[in-house]
Amino acid sequence: MSARPLPVPDETSAPFWEAAARHVLTVARCSVCAAFTAPPDQVCPHCHSTEPAFVFTPVSGRGSVRSWTVVRQSFLPGFAADVPFVLVDVELVEQAELRLIGRLLDGPDVAVRVGDPVTAAFEDVAPGVAVPAFRLAVAP
Repeated sequence: MSARPLPVPDETSAPFWEAAARHVLTVARCSVCAAFTAPPDQVCPHCHSTEPAFVFTPVSGRGSVRSWTVVRQSFLPGFAADVPFVLVDVELVEQAELRLIGRLLDGPDVAVRVGDPVTAAFEDVAPGVAVPAFRLAVAP
């Protein structure tokens, strides 16, 4: 049985993964227009700056489910023991259209609907390595 693949940070993503290891959700923020972008690219998709100097900034981790799917088949080595699991597409409260995709840790049989509130959680997948995920939240 293969081990679950681990993230391989590069120069751009290292601050994101370092924060995740501390269970802090961060998103890249453009230093020119202050808009969030996930994932960051060479050009800011909001102000089109070619020198956005993105800074990973902590966010609340609160959001709502835009879409979801149940993964029932493992196509990558290391995930066979995890199926089935739910993947959610979440829009974070910090900015319209700011979306992250992650595992819903409430289990594959949980009732989930578009619009359900969620909050960030983390899966510790190896010593010093955590992957952002989500849990259903109680509506305020």
